[in-house]
Amino acid sequence: MATTDRGQITLDGTTVSVTNLGKIFYPESGTTKAEVIDYYTRIAAVMLPHVVGRPGTRKRWPNGVDGQSFFEKNLASSAPQWLTRASLQHSDRVVTYPIFDSVASLAWLGQQAALELHVPQWRFDGSERGPATRLVFDLDPGEGVGLAECAEVARSIRDLVATLGWTAYPVTSGSKGIHLYVPLDRALDGSGASTVAKQIATGLEKLHPDLVTATMARNVRAGKIFVDWSQNNAAKTTIAPYSMRGRDQPYVAAPRSWDELDDPKLRHLLFDEVLERVESDGDLLGDLDPPVSAAVADTLAHYRNKRSADRTPEPIPAAVANETAGNTFVIQEHHARRLHYDVRLERDGVLVSWAVPKGVPTSAGENRLAVHTEDHPLEYATFAGTIPKGEYGGGSMTIWDSGTYETEKWREDEVIVRLSGERVQGRFALIRTKGDQWLMHLMKDQNASFGTEFPKNLEPMLATAGTLEGLDPQEWAFEGKWDGIRVILEYRSGTMSLRSRAGNDKTRDYPALAGLAAVLDGHDVVLDGEVVAYNDAGVTDFGLLQRGGEPVFLAFDLLYLDGVSLLRKSYSDRRTVLNALAGKVGELEVPPQIEGTAENALEVSTDAGWEGIVAKRRASVYLPGRRGSSWIKVKNWRTQEVVIGGWRTGQGNRAQGIGALLMGIPGEDGLTYVGRVGTGFSDRDLESLLAVLEPLRQKESPFEEELPADDRKGAVWVRPELVGEARFMDWTATGRLRHPSWRGLREDKKPGDVTGRE
Repeated sequence: MATTDRGQITLDGTTVSVTNLGKIFYPESGTTKAEVIDYYTRIAAVMLPHVVGRPGTRKRWPNGVDGQSFFEKNLASSAPQWLTRASLQHSDRVVTYPIFDSVASLAWLGQQAALELHVPQWRFDGSERGPATRLVFDLDPGEGVGLAECAEVARSIRDLVATLGWTAYPVTSGSKGIHLYVPLDRALDGSGASTVAKQIATGLEKLHPDLVTATMARNVRAGKIFVDWSQNNAAKTTIAPYSMRGRDQPYVAAPRSWDELDDPKLRHLLFDEVLERVESDGDLLGDLDPPVSAAVADTLAHYRNKRSADRTPEPIPAAVANETAGNTFVIQEHHARRLHYDVRLERDGVLVSWAVPKGVPTSAGENRLAVHTEDHPLEYATFAGTIPKGEYGGGSMTIWDSGTYETEKWREDEVIVRLSGERVQGRFALIRTKGDQWLMHLMKDQNASFGTEFPKNLEPMLATAGTLEGLDPQEWAFEGKWDGIRVILEYRSGTMSLRSRAGNDKTRDYPALAGLAAVLDGHDVVLDGEVVAYNDAGVTDFGLLQRGGEPVFLAFDLLYLDGVSLLRKSYSDRRTVLNALAGKVGELEVPPQIEGTAENALEVSTDAGWEGIVAKRRASVYLPGRRGSSWIKVKNWRTQEVVIGGWRTGQGNRAQGIGALLMGIPGEDGLTYVGRVGTGFSDRDLESLLAVLEPLRQKESPFEEELPADDRKGAVWVRPELVGEARFMDWTATGRLRHPSWRGLREDKKPGDVTGRE
């Protein structure tokens, strides 16, 4: 971006005034205000999903991090009108918060010297406070401990919530500790979320009293990690993922991988490092938050802010309508201060609107000015009446035409549609020229089956983590979830490309797939699928793919074929055309759907050793780059029979007993170590296990190899005679069970009955 001291930047059609760009916010690094604004605009794509729909509390440093700072909740009257906002009733006043839902809003954040953005764990549901969508644990190190100990506690919480069927995502806070986020698969209000988080934190304190405290008092934190569960209270906030921090250096609340947390040199990351990571790895929190449409990003906030229900007959719904695949349009004749015609197209639960002063063009040689206005609710499509004088848009309004439309192109700066109404029929283009100024143009008509432009660089639609419970197989289709790399395949005029979810070109990474060009020759096509490698058991194996296993492309969706966009067609229709294409060209592998109920799909996928199941609503359209609630993914928990080779002594309440069992599978010269399991036990389970294992004590380890130092610390070895069963997510590359949880002894089995990977 420009580095002059002041000016304006236009982002997605919104103009933001910026000043004092040369001011240094971080003296130690020399980082300027311009660099802060640049960071927030470049990180927006991955940051927005985690803050949209949530009230934003800002922490501002007007004179840089060496100066005074203050928190700001209420939005000043001087704030730009284009900012989305929502109000909350506090104990003594009503506070209007900004909602950060656009690149421009984050640029404004930087312009305000608001280095930090804090948000709660809930989203607005219309104009009301909604349920929590996630839990957060703030791991705060006391004196004498640091990130390494925070990482140890984070792993314990991860394993603990895994027994509840939840996944945890770590974020180094950019300050001292680690934040651990857990997406919720059920609705919890603020008190419910706090209760669950407190139970987990206090339970962990009992398991590890020498390392963990869940007590607020600061005098007990020395040498321990304080697991702050209180930030799940609806009235509290946490630094947002990807937010910068007001520290000596420009650190960031940075999402991390679990492998990184195993690094003893783990440290906080600077803003430029985070940008580089996102460029290569995408959003490590991609599965954390539900899709914006499911949580209702309030795109009607501008509309509501301009109107009052007690002064206008216009519809003012409390929330955006549920997203549908609707394709209606309406043109309204509006006798306001000046006559104009409002053109409105249904999209994503609202009516996207333009004011066209001279009406829609009637010949191909005309260009008509069209001013992009605020989104309107779907209810407005049938509105006709008189808006009182003095109110926004005051004057009479009638419906001039209405009907349906087909989308040929929909981009931020260009929309091409075919309108089919009673008075208007034809192909129209709306082209942005500057800011909210557009031109509306009647295009020269083609034949009725007009083709659409080849869509380049489509982003894949993403599934939402959830459950298959209650899904009707008449409405939902079930597919396998594959352990590979998601790609979009484009083939046109003899050229094929593969692009990853992050938009990176993967074509050269898989030269063995070049033969697909010959298979698809004669067609222009865009496919959504996965590059996988099959192991000897015929199961997709990401590790094998990474190690150079033979790549195979699995095509599971068809987005474009020979001039026809299928994005707005139903999943069932897309799948039918995909199967027909595969049958015609041959050698295009399309994984089969699983017939029957959701329960049957889970059983089939578990028996086959698949990663999981993806359920897709048969009537759903394809939403590029968005996490749609019409696609639901479920990962399989797997089970493995194991032989107990010993235990590690516990800490705290477990100090005199079992802290974790050491598990193995019989090999040629003893047990092959597959890891330790420390969750899934009740106190009674631990007492019973200790009673049956004590008589089996022996001096020598029964394992073939020497165990890692951390695993054999405090180990008690036993004769390998008892068989049990553990539940786990999958196998690690080193042959360990990932996220294991104990299920119990298998008294019906002998060690000789236990086999390898099941």
